[in-house]
Amino acid sequence: MPERHLSGLSIPQTFHKDFFLIDLCGYRRYGHNESDDPQATQPLLYKKINSHPMVSELYQQKLEAEKVASKEDVETYKNHVNEKLQAIYDKVKETKVDEIIEPDFPKTLAEPLSKFKTAVPADTLKALNQELLDWPSDFHPYPKLGRILRRREKALETGKIDWGHAEALAFASILKDGTPIRFTGQDVERGTFAHRHAVLHDTETGRTYSPFHTLKDVKASFDIHNSPLSETAVIGFEYGYNVFAPETLVLWEAQFGDFANVGQVIFDQFVSAGRAKWGQKSGFVMTLPHGYEGMGPEHSSGRVERYLQLAAENNWTVANLSTPAQYFHILRRQAAILGKDVVRPLVIMSPKSLLRHPKATSSLSDLSDGHFQSVVEQPGLGGKPSKVERLVLCSGKVSVDLAVAIEAETANLDWLHVLRVEELYPFPKDDLKAIFDRYSHLKEIVWLQEEPKNMGPWGYIESRVREIAPEKVDFRYIGRPYRSSPASGEPDMHKKEQKRIITETLQKS
Repeated sequence: MPERHLSGLSIPQTFHKDFFLIDLCGYRRYGHNESDDPQATQPLLYKKINSHPMVSELYQQKLEAEKVASKEDVETYKNHVNEKLQAIYDKVKETKVDEIIEPDFPKTLAEPLSKFKTAVPADTLKALNQELLDWPSDFHPYPKLGRILRRREKALETGKIDWGHAEALAFASILKDGTPIRFTGQDVERGTFAHRHAVLHDTETGRTYSPFHTLKDVKASFDIHNSPLSETAVIGFEYGYNVFAPETLVLWEAQFGDFANVGQVIFDQFVSAGRAKWGQKSGFVMTLPHGYEGMGPEHSSGRVERYLQLAAENNWTVANLSTPAQYFHILRRQAAILGKDVVRPLVIMSPKSLLRHPKATSSLSDLSDGHFQSVVEQPGLGGKPSKVERLVLCSGKVSVDLAVAIEAETANLDWLHVLRVEELYPFPKDDLKAIFDRYSHLKEIVWLQEEPKNMGPWGYIESRVREIAPEKVDFRYIGRPYRSSPASGEPDMHKKEQKRIITETLQKS
């Protein structure tokens, strides 16, 4: 690097290019690890390496040459570090097995989390809603988008709060509570499915405007950025950001749920196990668009089974939601537990088609008076317990598909009840058991999913439901068969498969 760059000139000024390459040569002094002897296979190379001064020696020589530190200063510091490390090592050796402390995970989660209030007064939500729509008088949003967002003025009255609207109210109320928000992902500013529009663009000047930056009496920061298609880097950075800024609600959104495949190593090595390995507490939120709509294998599945396989020791929450109100409350709950002992990451299988589905809307009272529910019962069913013979458990988008089919059904469905399992992990054992016990004439319990049988929640759910199911009650699976690919890429085939599993669910044995 030329000295003139170090005196203040930027890289473009120095090299007259926006990018430059560094040809960096490195080596392993000890081979694969400290106990490895690489000279058996690379004798000539390691003769050179062994005769080459260590980086610490070169750095010491430079410090001494520039009179930054004397040889005695360096030796004193080295001895101090070595003594500190030796003391730690000696302490570990002295620790008895029965004195080893387990990771400080809370032993129970459902009760502590339910204590965090997430409802927001209706008047507060109305005021925040208006602020989010009060753009500067000289700002010109895209006319079509402006008309769509203006519908939110009446949505609170009509009870038609959609997913993006509920999220906006959640974010605004979280900011008002004093919690900073940081949100990144490939298309988060407008939302991959054009449902968010947290950043608006002026059609005449091109300038941008975010209403979250102008909320009254809000001092917490709102930071939102579109990120490159480099999931491993982005997820790793955002997780690390949250560990060192635990007071911030940090979210990452995949463009499609399957895109998290590229960041799987970060989930495996850090997000799921950070607390167990290093005592790192994080409230990191990952939203993975998930749902089968005939869009092919790479645009369908968030691979929920992977996160459930990694779920243990209360390490995170895995949710697959079906209403905007549930999303509102789980976001607010996540913000409320930041900095608390019960904090943990949150994995959300977020929707695509449900973003604008007429059966996936919520009312103002759902936000102002409600709370997050780990299990939601299908309205209009299960009212006559003595007649219910089948309980259907499902999660996420397929539960709304089923609700649409139930509404169109002309036959009597007194024999059927549907439970939406919104929080998959921690498994809502007590909530489900209480509902099971209500139905004394139950003959079978069904798990319905749209994913193939070797994917989705089935492998995780099966043993847990069998453990709490009443004796002599059958438990079986309805869904797609075992597959190597997550989803069909042919829309017509998808529709036939989807119709089959819904029809089978509503057919009385």
